[in-house]
Amino acid sequence: MRIIAGTCKGRKLRVPKDDRVRPTPDRIKEAIFSMLLPYIDGETIVADVFAGTGNMGLEALSRGAGKAYFSDVSAENIALIKQNIALCGVGSQSIVIKGDFRYILARLHEAPDIFFLDPPYDDGLMEDALNAIEQMPELTDGALVVCEHRYKQVLPESIGRLHLWKKKKYGTTAVSVYRQEERG
Repeated sequence: MRIIAGTCKGRKLRVPKDDRVRPTPDRIKEAIFSMLLPYIDGETIVADVFAGTGNMGLEALSRGAGKAYFSDVSAENIALIKQNIALCGVGSQSIVIKGDFRYILARLHEAPDIFFLDPPYDDGLMEDALNAIEQMPELTDGALVVCEHRYKQVLPESIGRLHLWKKKKYGTTAVSVYRQEERG
């Protein structure tokens, strides 16, 4: 697994030796960032929830995002994320928080513009995480939530003010992107 583009292009990230983490494959990551590129600049804040290796947040930083929050419940994954942040030299732009996604979302210091959600497929956490994000009082207008899931998993068209914006299928994986409805 590597960083595909930007200032950290080509950096190889560390991955666990076992299969407890399922990093986003490069072709899917490239497709996601092709969609997101117009929404990433030096002011963009991202939250890589269920981060695993930190792959998505690091790609966002490499492509110009200003700050990334990385979170995971596993101490081993947190250590791996910290190693990958060091490999990419983006420590000053990174905040790593260990804990359950509800704990993390309640402790963000500022509202992210883009969230990456890639929970373990069989744990049933996607809709809970979407609900938790939608209920964040400081959620910014136009915020994007990128959900990676099994293509057979059907996600709702909307959750509160989060509305399905795009959905793409890549083999057995689907990527659903929600957009926060702007206040009128």
